[in-house]
Amino acid sequence: MNNSKYDVLKLENQLCFPLYACSREVIKNYRPYLDELDLTYTQYITMMVFWEHKKINVKELGKKLFLDSGTLTPVLKSLEAKGYVNRYRSTEDERVLIVEITEAGEALKEKAVAIPKTLASCVNLSPEESLQLYQLLYKLLRTE
Repeated sequence: MNNSKYDVLKLENQLCFPLYACSREVIKNYRPYLDELDLTYTQYITMMVFWEHKKINVKELGKKLFLDSGTLTPVLKSLEAKGYVNRYRSTEDERVLIVEITEAGEALKEKAVAIPKTLASCVNLSPEESLQLYQLLYKLLRTE
């Protein structure tokens, strides 16, 4: 029996699988460093947005992180409980939830600043290959 029509179902033929496996491996490498900060990976990338933007509404935050509000809400509640952000309703439109970094959240940036460079050494790619992969991944993310 010719199985060629089922070749598309082989794991080795899936683009999604190496993306998934690499993502899990990279996040696993972050874990020991993020444990020291008492952050999950999702909390960490969320804090990265706050370190850059200081204040942002939840809808814009979700766009930047490619996350929906159902995922973001518990992350933001946890970060608020840790004292890193404050959440409040917009005075112009109370449907809009604004989140702003606190002094404690800003101070955490100093503890996190070495993490990207440390993790870059775990990736077995040249700087040129890293840039090419980065560009290709963002090209995939922007495909609608």
